[in-house]
Amino acid sequence: MRTKTKMIHGGITGDENTGAVSVPIYQVSTYKQDSVGNHRGYEYSRTKNPTRHALETVIADLENGQSGFAFGSGMAAITSVMMLFDSGDHVVMTDDVYGGTYRLMTSVLNRFNLDHTYADTSVPEKVEASIKENTKALYIETPTNPLLKITDINKMADIAKKHDLLLIVDNTFATPYWQQPLDLGADIVLHSATKYIGGHSDVVAGLLAINSDKLAEDIHFIQNSAGGVLGPQDSWLLMRGIKTLAIRMEAIERNTKKLVEFLQQHEKVSSIYYPGLKSHMGHETAKRQTTGFGGMISFDVGSGVEADKILSRVQYYTLAESLGAVESLISVPAKMTHASIPADRRAELGITDGLVRLSVGIEDVDDLIEDLAQALK
Repeated sequence: MRTKTKMIHGGITGDENTGAVSVPIYQVSTYKQDSVGNHRGYEYSRTKNPTRHALETVIADLENGQSGFAFGSGMAAITSVMMLFDSGDHVVMTDDVYGGTYRLMTSVLNRFNLDHTYADTSVPEKVEASIKENTKALYIETPTNPLLKITDINKMADIAKKHDLLLIVDNTFATPYWQQPLDLGADIVLHSATKYIGGHSDVVAGLLAINSDKLAEDIHFIQNSAGGVLGPQDSWLLMRGIKTLAIRMEAIERNTKKLVEFLQQHEKVSSIYYPGLKSHMGHETAKRQTTGFGGMISFDVGSGVEADKILSRVQYYTLAESLGAVESLISVPAKMTHASIPADRRAELGITDGLVRLSVGIEDVDDLIEDLAQALK
């Protein structure tokens, strides 16, 4: 089954009891048992819910994994993965990591003595140099947020195997439609499903896909114990979003390429970060491991003042956190999604006050270009 067909027919897609073509929303907390300890696969919805289970089978199929898991947010999914490790363990992480992940590692999990080192994972030698005796995992984003750096997943898998490490890949920007990290050697793939998978700015969720029975057993234990599960209504919304993910990603990428062409010609834009550009440092790697370049663009207009002017003038770009929706969104990472990262660290990474991030939607691209042109004028 090809990827686009999987999004319609993958996993559990209907209800055998009634013939409904959409999985019902099982708004239920507990389940009648036939006798003590003898139930029909469900006993309590924190442990397992039919609607959530249907979603989990779909994400496992889309990522070519053995098991899937759904959480109340992307951060809940990341936190649950980090609970696989013990106090004193160490994780090597992509340096240009999402601000929420940075905050989790530096301000929450550090209290439990989970150590970490940030490295430029687009350079394998820097990853190797960051590995310690107590390192247990490599955690990468590719493409990254917001600079869209590309990490070679195959090379990271080789390093992980060499050092007996777990390879964890945040696949939020690429989506399962463009990239399948498990096929490239990853052990765990995670998504902020709030973004492209949901796609309509109406749900907050996180998803995991795993290719190991042992890891699946461990993650399920953590999911059930910590309890950060996704509710049935939101699970249903995600399944609905997945059915249109392929056509949305194709439409978004078409718009994105035309917007990049426009930005390349504009005198006020000093830098453009988009892996579809041949000048992008990760372009060749992205071509090898993905089937599309996605819908995210970051570009620099020189100062925070200029960035603020643009954000105040646009009409069809919604000034908002998040990304991956049918409507185009615009933000300044330094003041919004990455504000939790200290200023000196942002400067070191290249997240300037003049960096503007676009999440391109499915509007008419001519309207999007004209709107951006008048805002930049």
